[in-house]
Amino acid sequence: MLLALNTSISFVTNTNWQSYAGETTLSFLVQMAGLTVQNFLSAATGIAVLLAVIRGLTRKSTSYIGNFWTDATRSVLYILLPLSLLFAIFLAGQGVVQTFHPYVTATTLNGTEQVIPLGPVSSQIAIKQLGTNGGGFFNANSAHPFENPTPFSNFIEMLAILLIPSSLTFMYGRLIGSGRQGWTIFLVMLTLLLSGLAVSYYSEFNYSKSDGLNLIMEGKEARFGPGNSVLWSVITTSTSNGSVNTMMDSLTPLAGMVGMFNIMLGEVIFGGVGSGMYGMILFIILTVFIAGLMVGRSPEFLGKKIEAFEVRMAIVAILSPNLVILMFSAFGSIITPGISSLNNPGPHGLSEILYCFSSAAGNNGSSFAGLNANTPFYNILTGTGMIIGRFGVMIPLLAIAGNMAEKKITPSSDGTFRTDTWMFGLLLIAVILIVGGLTFFPALSLGPLVEHLLLIK
Repeated sequence: MLLALNTSISFVTNTNWQSYAGETTLSFLVQMAGLTVQNFLSAATGIAVLLAVIRGLTRKSTSYIGNFWTDATRSVLYILLPLSLLFAIFLAGQGVVQTFHPYVTATTLNGTEQVIPLGPVSSQIAIKQLGTNGGGFFNANSAHPFENPTPFSNFIEMLAILLIPSSLTFMYGRLIGSGRQGWTIFLVMLTLLLSGLAVSYYSEFNYSKSDGLNLIMEGKEARFGPGNSVLWSVITTSTSNGSVNTMMDSLTPLAGMVGMFNIMLGEVIFGGVGSGMYGMILFIILTVFIAGLMVGRSPEFLGKKIEAFEVRMAIVAILSPNLVILMFSAFGSIITPGISSLNNPGPHGLSEILYCFSSAAGNNGSSFAGLNANTPFYNILTGTGMIIGRFGVMIPLLAIAGNMAEKKITPSSDGTFRTDTWMFGLLLIAVILIVGGLTFFPALSLGPLVEHLLLIK
């Protein structure tokens, strides 16, 4: 019952955290009518909230910021369904199964029987990637050959993960009437993604004295190799997707920390469909406020003053998932029900707990996979964390949108602090990293950073 509740919360909140094996636990009907439908609706919800926020920023002297049902329906019918249909056909052509036939029992060369699971996989994988959901049909997720059979499908699936979140930055620029704003945000996101990718590649490809290997292949698919595995790990943790084509638990400490830190930043590096962009707007509001304090001016964003209410709501939205990560991780690392699920002791065990609650609160859904999360303790706490991580951000943000919509727009002047320049982009990156660094550096120091120092020693 607790697992069913956890799974329901997971797919409603676009987290897609899975503490079960889909091919052995769920029927075809549940996978389609339950999980796949929620993949569409949760992604459409993110787009609808983003549109409401944009209207709140651009409209003046009004209390109307749109209709949720209209925005969600249009998002499904005009964006998600057409793209998913085309992508599902492509995946079927690459070898992803799409059938209602029962499982096949085959006899191996050793004479033993092997059950080969089948099902309507292609249709679920398409929206899983395009909607930044991440919930796989199989337990092995995108490492399973029936979900991700070829290097070409691997590349296209990674592209699909980034497609909508990256395009929403340009939609934002068009709707507010400033393409430069969209480009500035896109470049900020791309810079953060490439920085994390560089650290992960350095760590994975650097010679490891403890293993005596140039490339560490444990937990990685041979048909993808370390390069595609590391790239996927960075993309999936930057976009709130949560699908994996490698065992995150087997990554080097720094590469695992990059994935964890990407989630801890609020997954604003492209982020989920809609949620990444509106999460970035929170940091933009905070950055504009800090810049106003630095120059002694009343902070303004898109011609509207940023006042105490907006800043308070932005802080609540940013800190809500952060509190879940730190408090729940601390709780899980000191009591028996939390520690008993660990597969590894020491700093790596702490990393498993930190990653678990980061993934839940960040609505990511991936896991280190060294932690047994299918227990009453973790089902309750991760379910609670998913709700807070989703609605603890949405509700304050919609409050900001409603309050901003009622304000008048002040024409820009020579003294207006522009938010479409490279200087603002650098300041925005600094604020994101400082907030994340100050909040999580102590916890990361006890987990992956200590493990990295032990590794190189």
